Amino acid sequence: MGETTTECGEEVAAHFALAPGYRNLNHGSYGTYPLPVRQVLRGIQERTEARPDAFVRYEYRTHLLDTSRHAAEEFLCAPRDTCVLVPDTTNGIETVLRSLACGAGDVVITFATVYQAFANTLAYLAQTTQLRTTTVDYTLPVSDASICAALEAAIIAARAAGQTPRLVLFDTINALPGVRMPFERLTALCRAHSVLSCIDGAHGIGQLRLDLGALDPDFFVTSCHKWLYVPRGCGVLYVPQRFVANFANIGTLDDSSYMCIPAAIRWRVALTWQGRTGEEAITAYGLHLARAGGQIVAEILGTEVLENDEGTLGNCAMTNVRLPLALTHATALEDAGGWIMETMITKHSTSVNVFSYAGAWWVRLSAPVYVTCEDFRTAGLQLREICEDMKARI
Repeated sequence: MGETTTECGEEVAAHFALAPGYRNLNHGSYGTYPLPVRQVLRGIQERTEARPDAFVRYEYRTHLLDTSRHAAEEFLCAPRDTCVLVPDTTNGIETVLRSLACGAGDVVITFATVYQAFANTLAYLAQTTQLRTTTVDYTLPVSDASICAALEAAIIAARAAGQTPRLVLFDTINALPGVRMPFERLTALCRAHSVLSCIDGAHGIGQLRLDLGALDPDFFVTSCHKWLYVPRGCGVLYVPQRFVANFANIGTLDDSSYMCIPAAIRWRVALTWQGRTGEEAITAYGLHLARAGGQIVAEILGTEVLENDEGTLGNCAMTNVRLPLALTHATALEDAGGWIMETMITKHSTSVNVFSYAGAWWVRLSAPVYVTCEDFRTAGLQLREICEDMKARI
């Protein structure tokens, strides 16, 4: 791996095991990984099953796990021995939230677009502990400045009400809608106000260039099986050094994916796009494709891309396009999105993510290295056909 170069787009697509004709524009949900990494994964699994006890006790736990942790730390520009491996971002964030020692008046501040699993956990903690939650409310598209101002106002308001803001939970890139948050500025705000920062970076590693040493959050969690192109499930939890040993042996799991991190990083080095190589090529291609592809789909549908005036929400490898459908009744909120997604797969062999937001239907489209503008164009035409069919049925 890494000896010859491969251009992002059609050339890279040949490195993946996707079925012929299948367009994976919902890469952001489950990810996938290239064939060279699959070869490494299967090799690890074979070594494990050949001598299970010997491999787990005297290879995996003694040095292979550390090799993968250190590879992740180097990739994230994190200090040595500050990253541990977890199954996914949900697992890591749950670990942080449930570890908080809470007293009367303690609050966690979240944002209106918080991932639903974490909202559910915080609701549970509010019922079983003294921890409470307050939400920074807004409706996208808004500016980065207004998001930051809203957080600062929420911290000040909580303290004025006699509460103690313990932690702020926010994203690098939101899940739905899939937009980039000003997480660097939000982290700095938390530090300035002496509040712990906890970053949901599920879509961060591999999609954005991250420097945890410079960012210096209190907690950061990301999923390697999405945009780093590592097998599922594999995530990184950035924690203080003294907690690393707590995650070295957490049960009998298949951790083969953890040991694929170095291979995935090596594979990425050989990718190119328009004269760029490695991470620079991957980041530039994803941003270009998401912007260009989103505009293509919006023009086909006669709608628009979700973006603010500054153009910062779309600084990532995902885009959100409004569908030409109205929310006509309450049941449509639940039924239409699922029907569109299922129809796109069963009829057109195209995966997308459809969701309702701010009184409209939207589609989130991912721009991984193996997708092309032609894939976006095809998906746009398919979505237009489905939306016209739906409008005819209403």
